[in-house]
Amino acid sequence: MTTQTSAPAPGSAVFRPVLHHTVPAGWINDPLGPVVHRGRYHLFFQHVPGRTEWAPECRWGHAVSDDGLTWHPRPVALEPGDGDGGCWSGCVVVPDDGAARIFYTSVDVDDFRVGRIRVARAADDDWDTWVKGEVVAELPEGYPVVAFRDPYVFRDGDGWRMLVGAGRTDGTATALSYSSPDLDTWRYDGEFLARSGALKDPVWAGDVWECPQFFALGDKHVLTVAAWRPTETFYEACAVGTYADGVFTPERWGRLTYGRGYYAGSALRDLDAERGIIYWMPGVGGADAGWAGANSIPHRLELGPDGASVVAAPHPGVAARRGEPVAPRDGDVRVPAAADVVWSPMQDSDLVLRDASGAEHLRLTVRGGVLRPVGPEHPESVPLIGGDVRVVLDGPVVEVFAGGAALAHVVPRPVASLGVEVDGGASHGDLVAYPLTG
Repeated sequence: MTTQTSAPAPGSAVFRPVLHHTVPAGWINDPLGPVVHRGRYHLFFQHVPGRTEWAPECRWGHAVSDDGLTWHPRPVALEPGDGDGGCWSGCVVVPDDGAARIFYTSVDVDDFRVGRIRVARAADDDWDTWVKGEVVAELPEGYPVVAFRDPYVFRDGDGWRMLVGAGRTDGTATALSYSSPDLDTWRYDGEFLARSGALKDPVWAGDVWECPQFFALGDKHVLTVAAWRPTETFYEACAVGTYADGVFTPERWGRLTYGRGYYAGSALRDLDAERGIIYWMPGVGGADAGWAGANSIPHRLELGPDGASVVAAPHPGVAARRGEPVAPRDGDVRVPAAADVVWSPMQDSDLVLRDASGAEHLRLTVRGGVLRPVGPEHPESVPLIGGDVRVVLDGPVVEVFAGGAALAHVVPRPVASLGVEVDGGASHGDLVAYPLTG
């Protein structure tokens, strides 16, 4: 359960990222409850050992980091058993008094669409041992849903509020709201927010909301949701608005991610007390590698200049790993498997990533103020509203930040280095590439 500390050799059977969390073997998906505790980052995550495909018998893996980029394994926090067929997604809460708590979704393997919300308490200061407790919240009787899971708990005035992701049978995505004075007893308060899956303007936000997250950002509040349709995962949507007396009033819907390279975002407050988010990145690794799935680098979140949108950028810790910039040579910039590329695109220009054989791995085109990754696995374009495009390369993982949003790409085979070149009239003066240390 640790990120490797060196780039892979060409042809290596295991092609791992350096700065993204992976596990030595098995499957991972949703990041869970990233939080700073005693000066270190703790990251929990959905984990299925012994296989490279998802299974309902998920457990909570656990890793720690000093900077959010290099992760070290800790013992598994929660495992199936004791009434849990699977321990599914949730959050970590650290009250001012008492032990830290995990609120998680307990599911039955034979019918996991509707879960139960259960609590576990930390039994030691390192959070290596957790003791399962009681079921604290369930779906209200008679409420018609296709899914109920993924609690997120936050401080609300003198008490606490829990959001649980759900989707009605009529195709309406929703988050159900529960309140508590003490984290022990919970009362159902109705729907926190709902949005029909038939609505597509300004953005489609799913038929079901998975992994809802809610937090203050500047002078606004933000709800992020993993937009889901039964049997399909999509992207991260968000609503920016105001919150008072348990009521969230959205002012604008938008997207944090494009394509299907990110899902199931989990919010955090980093060592600088700034807001961020970490995603599950599917498609990394696979059966041949013996491990599957990765978690993104932390993304730093801020309100956009309009005060009603959310913009994302790589966490500042990535720039802290930069070496000396690489100068262009023979028509392109050759960078190692881990690099941070800053591109200032001109109108009608392309950024191309090629390996040493000349094979093209990714092409980003800019046309008419829109950035589009070329290829059938990238069906969507990203509005490019000024500023630079940032491309973080990390072995098999490429994260692209443009216009305040993010998209991800997976390099399918090992490469020791990549050539980065600009086509279409832009000069290499518009491109700076920095190697990243592991």
